[in-house]
Amino acid sequence: MLPPLFPEWLGDRSFLAAHAVRFPYAIGEMARGIATPAMVIAGVRAGVMAFYGSAGLRLDEIERGIGEIHAALGRKSAVWGANLIHSPQEPGLELATTDLFHRLGVQRVSASAFMRLQPAIVWFAAKGLMRDPGGGIVRAGRIIAKVSRVEVARQFLSPPPEAMLRELRTAGRLTEEEAQLAARIPVAEDVTAEADSGGHTDNRPLTVLLPALLSLRDELTRSHAYTITPRIGAAGGIGTPAAVAAAFAAGAAYVVTGSVNQSAVESGLSANARALLAEADSTDVAMAPAADMFEMGVKVQVLKRGTLFAQRGAKLSEFFRRHTSIEDAPPEDVRDIEQNVLGRSVAEIWADTQAHFLQADPAQIERARRDGKHRMALIFRWYLFMGAQWAREGVEERRSDYQIWCGPAMGAFNAWAKDSFLAPIESRSVAQIALNLMEGAATVTRAGQLRSAGVALPPSAFDFRPRPLS
Repeated sequence: MLPPLFPEWLGDRSFLAAHAVRFPYAIGEMARGIATPAMVIAGVRAGVMAFYGSAGLRLDEIERGIGEIHAALGRKSAVWGANLIHSPQEPGLELATTDLFHRLGVQRVSASAFMRLQPAIVWFAAKGLMRDPGGGIVRAGRIIAKVSRVEVARQFLSPPPEAMLRELRTAGRLTEEEAQLAARIPVAEDVTAEADSGGHTDNRPLTVLLPALLSLRDELTRSHAYTITPRIGAAGGIGTPAAVAAAFAAGAAYVVTGSVNQSAVESGLSANARALLAEADSTDVAMAPAADMFEMGVKVQVLKRGTLFAQRGAKLSEFFRRHTSIEDAPPEDVRDIEQNVLGRSVAEIWADTQAHFLQADPAQIERARRDGKHRMALIFRWYLFMGAQWAREGVEERRSDYQIWCGPAMGAFNAWAKDSFLAPIESRSVAQIALNLMEGAATVTRAGQLRSAGVALPPSAFDFRPRPLS
């Protein structure tokens, strides 16, 4: 005899209790507002965790977005979070964003693209820590860290460095008690293994990364004698019920979806960009230079079908590698870049770039005047930045330059949704995507349990088809 299985029972029940959600499922924070307030609101109402794509937005835009969420869900609702992304080009932005989150009462933060622990992360995790009547440590703010490397996961699964806590105390950002309590617990109680995903990714296989992080979690829990065991979730490649079921079977406490939500009606992408996503196959992705970490050689995974962004970005990277400045490059090479990649003259782009940074960060302009290589990087970053902007706004004449962050899960989802009610993009909502993936995962898991018990099942028992759910 096997008991019934419900989608709510997949994963780790402590995730549901800690975050007051119905399902162990989160809608990931697609940056630059692609994960819109409407997406967050719809996700919360469907019983899942949802993150606002606040990374890459101005502080006033973030505040307006959070205001929309508060207006719909109430200021006291905590079943959602916002994104804090590593910003090496703007070192003060992480602290300013964290300060805004504190002021607006954001209680959960998804930390992404961090290569090492930063003060802003520790500040959010430690601020408001207190003891409950039983002596347990109560968190006011929770970090959900997204990582693709064991060495980065170790930092989030360990207590904060004493030097960083001391620095935050000296700056008046933490009290002595908050710092002392922070030294007893991990920075994050939820760490997501980010496998082959859209955007920033190391293209890691989930079946390699997830077990490694689970083993690391167990090691650190023992060595630090944690009273609460941190949870390890799974992201990247999560686009079908079978993928969700496989992640839970491998030990994931929860799953996070990203690429598949970008084609939903609540997405901040334009209809043009969403239509391109709905046609993608799992092989229609490529790596391209990242706008925020261009000089470091960091890449992001993007949609290849219907856009030339990846190829054109690679051409900029090669130009940047070969030349010390635009002025030192052969004039014919510069004309080629202007005509076949940038679509504008270098002089025009530099004028716009200069105007932006004179307000946002004048030090960048001063450095560019001294360093031709840095000036070239700022000009190329304009194109890489605008690719995402054109995709959001649906600029038709720049369709071939759209930067659409996308992993192979999008193609797998499209193949699964073909000929179903989820095939048309106007029918895709984040709620229906989440509910169908979770219901399907429960069906696949149940079929696997029955087969393990010796019940002969047809292949159709593992083939859950999308259907409207509520």
